[in-house]
Amino acid sequence: MLPKYRPPTHPGEMLLEEFLKPSGISQTVLAKHLGWPYARLNEIINGKRGITAASALDLGEALMTGPEFWLNLQRDWDLWHSKQKHYAIQPLPDFADQAVA
Repeated sequence: MLPKYRPPTHPGEMLLEEFLKPSGISQTVLAKHLGWPYARLNEIINGKRGITAASALDLGEALMTGPEFWLNLQRDWDLWHSKQKHYAIQPLPDFADQAVA
């Protein structure tokens, strides 16, 4: 469920606050472990890059969370931000009739 009055937690913030800081692992150590450039990890942590399916697989394996955890965080982030600028679209009449039935 998406929060109504605040953006959901960005996956990078979750990674930093719930995984790296508590375990004392630096971004440099994690980036090397994943085989990623430091910049890629740092951009995710700073909210300048999103989680892709490939990065979700890597993080899920390294942190034993599963990729769905990371993809769900990214999906919620993207959806919440899209909803902030979305204008409602009226349903097509044929589909509106089917929804009532």
